Amino acid sequence: MTVVRSLLLFALAAFAEIGGAWLVWQGVREHRGLLWIGAGVAALGLYGFVATLQPDAHFGRILAAYGGVFVAGSLAWGVVVDKFRPDRWDYVGAAICLVGVAVIMYAPRP
Repeated sequence: MTVVRSLLLFALAAFAEIGGAWLVWQGVREHRGLLWIGAGVAALGLYGFVATLQPDAHFGRILAAYGGVFVAGSLAWGVVVDKFRPDRWDYVGAAICLVGVAVIMYAPRP
């Protein structure tokens, strides 16, 4: 159950961070204004909080593993929200990152 909880927290963190960054991008680059930027900043703060809920006690391990989730999640966000079309190398790179997540977070340790 701990692995499932961890994966759900990674997904929630990715949604908050990627969504927050996207909102800031929209506010600044697409000139949507301060409300979009403020919502993005709030979502980025939520990301920081969600990361603390991971069951592992090591900040560096969690953030290193989350980097792989961020890579794959960013591509997925682009597909769903921005209609981005990844190529096979995007998929290969994301898969490598997710394998790294699994090794870093869930490999057996003494």
